[in-house]
Amino acid sequence: MIDQARADQAYGHVCWSSDDPAAFDSRAREFVDEGLAAGERVWYVTAGDPTGRAAPRRPLAGLPADAPPGAVQVVALAQTYRRGPRVDPSAQVDAYASVTEAALAAGYTGLRVVADVTPLVRTPAQLDAFARYEHLVDRYMRARPMSALCAYDRRELGDRAVAELACLHPETNAPVLFRLFAADPGRAYALTGELDPSNHELFRQALSRVDPPGPDGRLVLRAAGLRYIDHRCLLHLDDHARRHGLTVELRTAGTAAAHLVELLGLSRVRVAGAR
Repeated sequence: MIDQARADQAYGHVCWSSDDPAAFDSRAREFVDEGLAAGERVWYVTAGDPTGRAAPRRPLAGLPADAPPGAVQVVALAQTYRRGPRVDPSAQVDAYASVTEAALAAGYTGLRVVADVTPLVRTPAQLDAFARYEHLVDRYMRARPMSALCAYDRRELGDRAVAELACLHPETNAPVLFRLFAADPGRAYALTGELDPSNHELFRQALSRVDPPGPDGRLVLRAAGLRYIDHRCLLHLDDHARRHGLTVELRTAGTAAAHLVELLGLSRVRVAGAR
């Protein structure tokens, strides 16, 4: 079963980790059908030949007869993502923003993308750039009517690489213990799950890939869904704040985090009640 943020936080940005093509096809078809029912334009992005009729198009077989012409478009991976050794995070968000606005102008309610992007994250440099892109496009999707199913083949990438990407999505089927993703209002982030000794390095890495804070110099983490935070992760927050000249405001229920911050003398981390 997919691990999902609270309903008021989920907005259709899904990381799908798979080692079973049939399971991916099934989930992709569900995602496509949801988009068509919502009046969205659907982009099915494939590394294969978009004009072919073989395996890359399996999830699109038997589409509803009443689907509007042009509502579902099969697009090549190389056409969708800018050429180069790795993705340019900001430029790629701009590219999807243009496609989203074009869909709205054509009368659709938004853009829905299904993309197996495994070929774009095979090297460490590609993975780092794409993780930063996932964060930026997550922020865009929080504000504009775009949603995406981002698929990664665990057989090719391994569990660690998938975890680095999955933890930056509000929804995932990957077994990650925490998620860090965009939240309202403004430039706040949602932080959910558990931060413990097993994933503190993954959390440190995720922090390094998020946007700088707003002009007030605060990094706001809305952590009502955070069940546990290890002292190492609080140290990572303080270190991140010092390196970037900011203050972290951790909004979480309970008093344990506040006690740890005081005990460790972390002057850059402020714990406030969840709201």
